[in-house]
Formats: sequence, C-alpha cells, structure tokens
Amino acid sequence: MSNLRMVEVGRDGRRRTPARIPEAIEAFAETCEPLETDPLYVLTDARTSARYCECHVRASTIVHLATIDVPLDPEEQAEYRANREIVEGHVAYERMKSDAVQRRSFSNIVAEFDRDHDPDRPLKIIGGQHRFNAIELALNQDVDELHGLKVYFGLNLQQRLDVQLISNTNIDTSLDLVDRIQETARGPQLRDWCQRVGLLAQGQDFADKRQRGDPITVRAARTFIMNYYRGKSASRSKFDQTDTTPAMCKTGEPDLDWERIVKRGATMWQDAGLERAGKEFASLVKAQRGTFAGEQKGLPATMKVDYPEKALNFAVLSGWAYVAGLLHSNPTRLQRHYDLKGKSKTDPLNAAALADGRHKSDPQNYRGLGYRMDAKERGRFVELFCLQAERGEGITKKLIEIAIADYHAKQAQLEAVHTRERR
Repeated sequence: MSNLRMVEVGRDGRRRTPARIPEAIEAFAETCEPLETDPLYVLTDARTSARYCECHVRASTIVHLATIDVPLDPEEQAEYRANREIVEGHVAYERMKSDAVQRRSFSNIVAEFDRDHDPDRPLKIIGGQHRFNAIELALNQDVDELHGLKVYFGLNLQQRLDVQLISNTNIDTSLDLVDRIQETARGPQLRDWCQRVGLLAQGQDFADKRQRGDPITVRAARTFIMNYYRGKSASRSKFDQTDTTPAMCKTGEPDLDWERIVKRGATMWQDAGLERAGKEFASLVKAQRGTFAGEQKGLPATMKVDYPEKALNFAVLSGWAYVAGLLHSNPTRLQRHYDLKGKSKTDPLNAAALADGRHKSDPQNYRGLGYRMDAKERGRFVELFCLQAERGEGITKKLIEIAIADYHAKQAQLEAVHTRERR
C-alpha cells in the first residue's frame, strides 16, 4: 500500500519507523483500508508482547472481511468457540441495533487479523460480537459508518487467550465463560471426557453461563472430578470421624486444588473408575430429567423448573461424586449407589421429599434440601447418598431425616474434637 507509513511504539513508549513493514500489517492496511495509514501506529502490550493497532474502518469493509465465528485454538480445537453467545432480545442489544441504524459509530471492537484460517474473512472478531451484528444490520439499510477497531497481529495461543479474556470480561460477563476460555486454552481433555461419559453431547461445548437445561459448565465438571478423588482418598472406616464435606471448584480464577488433580495427566483421563462414575451420573441426570419430560401435572408451579435439574445442583453433584469415590472399593454398595437412577417411583432423587427436608437450625427461608450449594448442603448429601448405598431402597423422607441428623451429629462431634485440640 503506497501511502502506508508505519510507526512502531515500543514498550518504553519510544517511537520508531521500521525499515520494513511486516507483511501481516501491510496486508491489513491494503485489505481493510483503515482511516489511519499515514501513519499507522502499531503498539506492543507490555504484559503479553502482543502487537496491535487502533484504527477506524468502514462498516462495509468490516462486514465483508470479518467473522464472529472464531475459535480460540484454530490448530487443535477449531470446532470450539471461546466467544459468548449472542443474547438475542436483550434490551441493550436492541438499543445497540437501533443506534447502528441511526448512524451510531461504535468503538473498541477487538479483532485479530489472521489470513491463515478462513482467508476470506481475515478479521476475526474477538470482542464486540453484538456490535458487529448491529453494524451488519445497519449496513443492510445502507448505513456505512466508520467504526473503531483494535486489531491484533500474529497472536500465539496464550496471547489469544489473554485477548479473549479481556475482550469478553465486563461486569455482566459470566465467570463460567472465563472458565471455558481457560479450559479451551489448556486443551480438549476435560471436554473430551465429558463427551465420552455423556455429560456433554458429541461435539458440544461447555455452557458459557449456568442455566437450567443448558450443558454442564466447566466448574461443574471440575467439581465432579475433584470430589470423586476426594472421596476416593477418604477413609471409609473412619467415616463418622471425618469431615466428608465435598469441595467446590473456584470459578473465574486459578484453583490450586484443581491444578493438583490435573497433574495426574493421562492417568486421570484413563481412570476406568472415574469414567464409570461419570457415565452413571450422566444416566442419573438423564433419568431425573426424563421423569419430568412433557407435562408436569400435579407439581407446584414454583417446583416444575427445579425438579428436572435437581441432579445438577452443585450440592447433589458434589455429594454424589464424593460417595462414588468413597465406595470405589466396595462394589456392592457402589452398585446400589449407581442403581439410584432407577429406584424411585416418582423421580430418582425424590425432589418433593428433598424439598421437605430441613433441620431445626435452618433459617425460615430455607427451601429444603437440594436448593443451596453451601458446605452444609453438600455435607448433608454425602450422608444421604451413603445411607442410600447401605440400604439400596432409594431416597425416602425418613432417609433424608436420618441423613440430616447424622450430618449435624458428625459436625458437633468434629467441633468438640477441634475444641479439645485448641486447649
């Protein structure tokens, strides 16, 4: 491009004119025709060394050359996306589309210029998918305004992860999306495992936000695996003297407990016991949902949406996984635990009975067992699933009462021990 003059701004803020303009930047200027070409300032992010420019490009050019169908890892996991889903019908999105038609000029659309993957669409939109769609809608009505872009060049996987995170992070962004981006950058192992055991359908990715009826989240999958191994390492003979409260994986930030589990490497992903537990739990989820498929007659309106998804409550999920690991060496009780999915005449988890389960210490606004996911709730489910595995008769109102009583008795005993140790 004959009129292109590039000025490179280094980490120290100093400017220099390179003797030779990099091919990718020259191709970007020639293809996208940004307003700023004399000069085009190219900066370096001091934290990641990623190179980028900020410029303005016509809507017609953006729509013609850009795509929001962008993989985080185009080499190894090209079929999975890091971007969050378009939120159709949201009031802010509707306003955005209306503004675009009224000639609004948008800014801070984040993209990577990459001709190696889908060369016909070299502008890969990393942040600003909703704005891109609004611009496209306005262009269909002959509105062709200039819009502000932040364009990156030559990103490696870690740099792309960083850009994806900062571009998709705001006050309203779900931390489940952050988890999914981080897990995609780590590799496909967790997703592949979930697909293999049936917690995700083949080709399906983790949900970017935890909602009823949606696929499992990264946090839920991690929490399941973590508690299976926590249960497996616990002493069954000292069950009554051990704090058997399941853990919850952190979300949106590094989790050292999960990192220690991941260090198992291929051993974990090839663990037959863990894989069977995953398959059995996927069957429980399916059975619980299947009970309430179609018309849900006779249920209170407030309960209908909760009952089918009861298995994916974090307290249920973590408690069930913990007990599966705890009973790994007791095939009889383990089988009873796995057989729960077909025991009840109402639904496997007997959600109505769980809703009535409570302790005298519970607050008035407590909705019953299986609605919260705090430590107390998780610990109660370990007691419940262990009792069920002893008897193999399914979950009943009486069993729930005993489990809650056992949990509080154990906690009182543990507190007494801790009190004596502190003297």
